[in-house]
Amino acid sequence: MVAAVSLSLTACLSNEKQDEKVTINKNPFPSTYKILPQQDTLFTQATVLTGTGERIDNADILFVDGKIKQIGVGLNATNVEVIDAQGKWITPGIIDVHSHLGVYPSPSVESHSDGNEMSSPNTSEVWAEHSVWPQDPGFQAARAGGITTLQILPGSANLFGGRGVTLKNVPSHTMQAMKFVDAPYGLKMACGENPKRLYGSRKQMPSTRMGNVAGYRAAWAEAAEYKRAWNKYDADYAAGKNPLAPVRDLELDTLMGVLDGEVLVHNHCYKAEEMAVMIDIGKEFNYHSGTFHHGIEAYKIADKLAANGNCVAMWPDWWGFKMEAYDMVEENVAIVDSVKNSCAIVHSDSSTTIQRLNQEAGKVLYRANDNGFELKEEDAIKWITANAAKSLGIDDKTGSLQAGKNADLVLWNTNPFSVYAQAEQVFVDGAKVYDRFDEKYQAKSDFLLGQK
Repeated sequence: MVAAVSLSLTACLSNEKQDEKVTINKNPFPSTYKILPQQDTLFTQATVLTGTGERIDNADILFVDGKIKQIGVGLNATNVEVIDAQGKWITPGIIDVHSHLGVYPSPSVESHSDGNEMSSPNTSEVWAEHSVWPQDPGFQAARAGGITTLQILPGSANLFGGRGVTLKNVPSHTMQAMKFVDAPYGLKMACGENPKRLYGSRKQMPSTRMGNVAGYRAAWAEAAEYKRAWNKYDADYAAGKNPLAPVRDLELDTLMGVLDGEVLVHNHCYKAEEMAVMIDIGKEFNYHSGTFHHGIEAYKIADKLAANGNCVAMWPDWWGFKMEAYDMVEENVAIVDSVKNSCAIVHSDSSTTIQRLNQEAGKVLYRANDNGFELKEEDAIKWITANAAKSLGIDDKTGSLQAGKNADLVLWNTNPFSVYAQAEQVFVDGAKVYDRFDEKYQAKSDFLLGQK
């Protein structure tokens, strides 16, 4: 822990009373994001996948002041740029819920490896955003693949890896200028082989899966005591008792944020039985177990995950690279998706596959239909847009093409699930951030300028 805290006391008290109420600044690194120059635009005669399960042929989309204003057929508008999109497709901007761009940037060298704070099984006090290098050329490569929003997570060496941050994929010199305003923070947790292998090799706990679970429970028990201490302080202060404030602990601040419902859990977890245990731990300590990432065996408990409101972020075909990743089926995403109230997502966890997340989802679409499913493009697009937005707690702002939502969208040259699909134009809040045919919208990292 950052501060030594004894929570056997009712509260971790400072030495003297304080007349002024002590508060925790929950946003010490605020977003400075500003929308880039916009042009009100009307796309005409496109095939539109809205992200809500609807496909509209020969459709028009109008966005004004960075917001979707209208979707329909035969729309008219004045003082807007009109783009003929006949024969092309439009989707919501692609969202990757599991990225390490900026914390494991290119070039991949040891001095750039800033994603795993492998110093303790619980490093909830670290924040991925403090390692993000916005000059990573991978951000532009992802824009060329239609990525408009992405969550940057710490690695999975620890039981609690730290906070993740949601970014808008816009060119920037600072991390703060990419931060998605009002997007909840995420807490990266990890099940299974990674933490037990690392700390077991150091002859310390955890070295087994039961050690992993004991570590989670001990941390949540401490966080619950910390939360009670702060709640008591707030109540006593409101009652005019001029109480002593608990001593700040950055690690427990993050865990308390989860208990308060302000920080969302994102849990690296492959095996069905481990996901079930993590759900039970959430119920024991009264927090939601959030989104399971990788979820190789999610198909085995798809009904349980849906009933508990868990999203699951999965690969289409990564498997077998370690024992916990062995029991895979290529219809995994489709099986999870088939359950009522489910939330299936395709994610990357890769600086290369993030450039073609549309085709990763396409793999699932085609493989599932080869095995008896009857999925359509309007179903599959949700796996990389609307469901991903739900997982990140930003589905009221983005993830689907609906009136009033952010104009985050991609114009594709063809069906986005085709191997021949290319993003031609990409918009974030109605501002063009990528154009395949205009170098002005092909941002190049300062790091690469002048390099031969």
